[in-house]
Amino acid sequence: MPPMGKVANPGRVDAQRLPTTGVPLGRVLATPALCGSRVIAGGAGTDRLVTRLNVMEVPDIHAWVRPGELLLTTGYSVREDPEQLVQVLEGLAERGVAALGIKLGRYLDVLPASVLARADDLGLPVVALAEHVSFDDVLTEVMTEVLTEQVARRAGGAVRTDHVHRVLVDLVLAGGDLGAVADSLAQQLDVVVLVTSPDGRLLVAAGDPDQVRAVHAGPWQDATGRLRTEDASFALGLHAPLDGTSWAVAEIGAAGLDHGRLAAFSCGRVLDDDDLVAVQRSATVCALVVTRELAVAAVEDRYRADYLRDLLLGRAGEDPDVVAHGVALGWDVDRPLVVVVLEPDPHTEQDGGVTARARRPVVERQASALTSEVRRRDPGAAVAAMRTETVALVGVPSDGDVRRMVRDLVAAVRGVGGGGRRAFGVGVSRVSEGAEGIAAGYEQARTAVRVGRQVHGPSACTHFDDLGVYRLLSLVPDERELESFAAETLGELAGPGEQAADLRRTLEVLLETSINVAETSRRLHFHYNTLRYRIGKLERVVGPFTTDPTLRLDLALALKVVAMRGLGARVAGGSSP
Repeated sequence: MPPMGKVANPGRVDAQRLPTTGVPLGRVLATPALCGSRVIAGGAGTDRLVTRLNVMEVPDIHAWVRPGELLLTTGYSVREDPEQLVQVLEGLAERGVAALGIKLGRYLDVLPASVLARADDLGLPVVALAEHVSFDDVLTEVMTEVLTEQVARRAGGAVRTDHVHRVLVDLVLAGGDLGAVADSLAQQLDVVVLVTSPDGRLLVAAGDPDQVRAVHAGPWQDATGRLRTEDASFALGLHAPLDGTSWAVAEIGAAGLDHGRLAAFSCGRVLDDDDLVAVQRSATVCALVVTRELAVAAVEDRYRADYLRDLLLGRAGEDPDVVAHGVALGWDVDRPLVVVVLEPDPHTEQDGGVTARARRPVVERQASALTSEVRRRDPGAAVAAMRTETVALVGVPSDGDVRRMVRDLVAAVRGVGGGGRRAFGVGVSRVSEGAEGIAAGYEQARTAVRVGRQVHGPSACTHFDDLGVYRLLSLVPDERELESFAAETLGELAGPGEQAADLRRTLEVLLETSINVAETSRRLHFHYNTLRYRIGKLERVVGPFTTDPTLRLDLALALKVVAMRGLGARVAGGSSP
């Protein structure tokens, strides 16, 4: 006799393996081919669904069985040791088998009490087949019943899906928005419905409040509250249950554009293919709503953006007119304000692993994200997407902590990455006292984002007040003049390579410490004599900076020029356009 197959977690019934469609075992036992058969153990599982049949004539059958099978046997393979059926039942239960049908009287007259007790513990029905039962007749009749059920179910599923789709379309034609669509779908399918942007920002949630909270606590959400649309757990399609929750996800797409995700979560039943089809068809209705809202918003946003552009450029008229016009647009510009500019970093477009399909322009998506976050904190703020940047006029918070406010806004818009988000730099102006300072604040914010990227690299968040001398350098219109100044002042120190960079660092610290040799040695971890040698080498290259304060000023400015990325790269490369 072949050795028994080993079963992991014996006795554990894997509910995730149980089928969600099929014919109940009780109905199967009522077919003519099984007339007279009876359940002798595991009666608690008589509601299990049968989806197929199989015949067992070896004890190590586990590798070949499938969930939902009605397994038939004569008991031949365990005739010499019926107790082996305990292990067999454990393996079958773990794999989601519907029931074991055994024909007694030929090789086994009765089953051991331990086998029957184990079947009861597992809730796995053991059926004593009647003497007249023919396996061929059972296979034919039961499979006919299963196929008939599948056809009827698919027809019923199609009817339900059509009904869901028709109800949602009627709702939209009557003026319903995304919230109304989500509420209706949640009621019809008895699920939690989430609608998100392509990068996972939650737009709408519908369903039972307790279940909505349970879904939000699941693994689909990151620390910022963004749903992980780039993760496999939120991929399009139907997902196997996890901790009692199953879910289906569909893309909200229209005209080649990805507008977001529609997801349905069920905490009480396992979603099936029919539910997925219903969610997918509902996603097309959501796309209709989104397209309609975008068309309306485009006109309003264009008007708002045009007026905000005039305001930022100082050509919107007198201050009283600006304040009144702002009120009409829902803006409060008659108060202390800061101008915040978001500008996508160049040449870093990433899809985040979600899809390569075309999306809404990056600036528009970032403007949408910033608008939702700003308006939640400051309903009177003004936000608009320009051609290459997003601009926001935000009121100073009550505690006066502008840095914290900007830091929170930027963190919310960036999330923790993924989901098709594109990196961006941020510039923040000084506080302006009302409408008269907005134009100047805009220039400050633009300078901050540009110089911040040059000095600190991509994705920098820079406040204008932090620029220091870089503010003055940024006002020089001819970059070639700056490069020439740096190259002439630093000489070979402006060249490429680690040695030049190392000497520039030594010179920088010397200037920061006012040529304090002891302090510089400590900060750079050099021996005193080593630093003396380096000072001599530096003076041979750039001149007597230890005794010439004017030269020290020139050198400090030249090092700042090199630090401005975009200028420094060309200076270090030794080339000038």
